[in-house]
Formats: sequence, structure tokens, C-alpha cells
Amino acid sequence: MWRWLNEDAIRPWQHRSWIFPRDPQFAVKAGRILDLYQKVWNGEQLKDDEFVVSADEKTSIQARARRHVSYPAHPHSPMRIEHEYKRLGAWAYLAALDVHQMKLFGRCERQSGIAAFGRLVDQVMSQSPYKEARKVFWIVDNGSSHRGPRSVARLQEKYPRLVLVHGPIHASWLNQIEIYFSILQKKALVPNDFPSLQALEERILNFQRYYESIANPFEWKFTRKDLDRLMVKIKEPWCQQTYQVAA
Repeated sequence: MWRWLNEDAIRPWQHRSWIFPRDPQFAVKAGRILDLYQKVWNGEQLKDDEFVVSADEKTSIQARARRHVSYPAHPHSPMRIEHEYKRLGAWAYLAALDVHQMKLFGRCERQSGIAAFGRLVDQVMSQSPYKEARKVFWIVDNGSSHRGPRSVARLQEKYPRLVLVHGPIHASWLNQIEIYFSILQKKALVPNDFPSLQALEERILNFQRYYESIANPFEWKFTRKDLDRLMVKIKEPWCQQTYQVAA
């Protein structure tokens, strides 16, 4: 029976979730970010003393102490991790990435928020070459720590050379720091087995330093032209796109 059903051209029991871009300025906001990745702002090439920083928070990273010691991996046998654990607290990891230099900044905070994000900004903007820069563009999402015109005014009052660039809503894939968060999760935080909250912080910051020492800038290939094609595509009815592909 299952084989017969699976041969049907239309399978109504299968579905895929997606989010339609609802931001009326989606293309404009996304385009500015893509331009910055190409070292362009308002149609002009960035100068050597202008920098692009991608920043965000990875919240609620828990330290879980397993109730039985973990067994290391052996030939033909994976690592064994106890299912039950004790919660020892959690960190909010705030990080910023210079997308053209692969320079990383990060800090663990008890909770995210305006004050915590401000400390990350201070950490970056107090160091060379950013404190002497002509402009430092900060690419961020619309999280409460750096949302809207108030965040722009607040940060530019303290750092006049800082330019806050907000991406569209539901477009975290445009923010390169999310790529690093994914690498951190896979390489350093899985499996989650830490004896203390301090040990978790040490793992996060040690991995940050190690990754910075070996990595090159991400090879970002999605450009404004790709964005334009995507915006045309999503304006067409889904069934029409499918028919065109099938035809």
C-alpha cells in the first residue's frame, strides 16, 4: 500500500515549511548587506580603513553535566553519552566577526540584552584598527538588543563612526556570524557534557581563538544579482514555478 501511495504524483501528507518575506523593504535591506560583503556601500568601494562586522547572540547555551561519565570513542564504536544530565546554568554567547579579515570577538554573558551587546561593541571598537577607522559597519538582525532607530542613535552617540545595518526580518541566513555559530555548535558544543559553567565558557572562547588562528574569511557567493533573481522567483505562484520546471 505504501509503495502505491508513494508513486502518486501528488502526496498531500507531505509538506515543507517556509517563510514568505513580509518585510516590504526586504530587497533593499538585503541588498545593502550583500553590497558590504563585496566591499561596497552606496555604490562606492570601501576604503582600506572601513570595516564590516557581522554580530549577533547565541543564547541559552546550557552546561549539562551527565549523570554518568562519558565513554570515549573506540574503533567501530561511537562515543557513549549518558542520556540524563544535571543543568548547571547557561551562557549567552555574543560574538562579532570582521567578515573580510576573519577576526573574531566574543564574550559569554549571563543574559543577552542592550547592556551585554554594548559591552561587545566596546570590546571591538576599543581596539585597533576599529577605534581609528573611518567607518565600521555593524550588520545585525532585529533582536531586542539592537533593534530599530533607538539602537542606531544609542550606538552612534558613543561611536560616531559606527554604522548599524539592520537586515530584513526572518533573514538570519544573510548574517555571516550565523555560519560561525553553526561551526561552533558542531565542533565544540556537541556532545554537551561539561562539569561546570566555567568549563563551558572556556570551551567556547578557546575554540574562538583556535578557529580564528586557522580560518580564512568565508567565501560568500550570493550577490545582488542572485537576490534579484530570487525576488522575481518568489513573486511567482509556487504552482507556476513547479510547472515551468517540469515543462
